[in-house]
Amino acid sequence: MARLLERYQKEIAPHLEKKLGRKNRLSLPRLEKIVVNMGVGKALQEKNRMELAAEQLAQITGQKALITKAKKAVSGFRLRENNPIGCKVTLRGRRMYEFLDRLISIALPRIRDFRGVNPKSFDGHGNYSLGLAEQLVFPEIDPDKVTFTQGMDVTFVTTTDSDDEARELLRAFGMPFREA
Repeated sequence: MARLLERYQKEIAPHLEKKLGRKNRLSLPRLEKIVVNMGVGKALQEKNRMELAAEQLAQITGQKALITKAKKAVSGFRLRENNPIGCKVTLRGRRMYEFLDRLISIALPRIRDFRGVNPKSFDGHGNYSLGLAEQLVFPEIDPDKVTFTQGMDVTFVTTTDSDDEARELLRAFGMPFREA
């Protein structure tokens, strides 16, 4: 069992029961999925960049990346419909908790001048998003083999509609929120 899943069941859920004043465990907020997304705009000029980004995303998450295609043509970006423009991975279950554990304990502390993640990046429906500037903060990526740095977005989807409840859940998992 993943370390954070066990911690959720033994420590975080009872803490949230007390804090939110609920008896029913199923009504408590919990993580539903984590979506990791890389927008690879330079893939239009360099074709191999998309495969490299998808391969690195698969190394980071432990799951094969899905290559996303453009839905509309945008002439200003020289983009045609169905051009590959990014890749994403949706993590659930054990892999989701293992990724969250690695993100909080290893990747975020490796960011240069890191002072915490923005506590205001909630969407109003209990979901939290954060952006990473480069993939090199993950230990799975060998810096000697990387030819380009690529940013990514990480979205945490929770079962609650309240931003405050989702913030409390992520804080209990150990998410290092910056003091506002």
